[in-house]
Amino acid sequence: MSTTRLPAEERRASVLRSVCGLYAARSFRGTTTADIAREAGVTEPVLYRHFASKRDLYLACMDWSWERVQELWTKRLAAEPDPGLWLSAIGRAFVESEAERPVVSPMWVQALAEAREDPEIAAYMRTHMRDVHAYVAGVIRRAQEARGVDGARDPDAEAWIFIALGLLTMADEVVGTDLHDAWPAIRESRIDWLRAPLHDS
Repeated sequence: MSTTRLPAEERRASVLRSVCGLYAARSFRGTTTADIAREAGVTEPVLYRHFASKRDLYLACMDWSWERVQELWTKRLAAEPDPGLWLSAIGRAFVESEAERPVVSPMWVQALAEAREDPEIAAYMRTHMRDVHAYVAGVIRRAQEARGVDGARDPDAEAWIFIALGLLTMADEVVGTDLHDAWPAIRESRIDWLRAPLHDS
């Protein structure tokens, strides 16, 4: 166990850095508080000073991971000059990430499964998915304002499609549908659709 005394916020962040990967590897139900404390290098009483329950820590990991994804996306958007490629850029950034994706993907899959039995996790996921949706829809709206995406596209609908494709990548990782070779075509199809103006009927 670590004997270093850290300020409360630093200790909390340190625990999250250590434990999120453990949850991703073992699942919510498959991880005990003893496992968590051991991985974080603290005692269980110290753990409960920062997190009210194992579920509380699990949802904090979801929040922490989402913050990391937003940081990743913000950097990728800043590096992409073509607004027509912004949506594709953040999608690729997530799929290609070596730090965020291996944690976020299994935790999302687990949380969706747990939501059937756990009302608190279900309520969290409803809010969390809407937060992700709001971020993505905002990217699309900014791309429309910059004339990179056709203004007639529905940002809210397109953001849900983006999330659905993200869930498909997560399912692919879990069940192995071998979609790796299909993603370039999927990506190009989405870019073409978003850029192209709607035809008059």
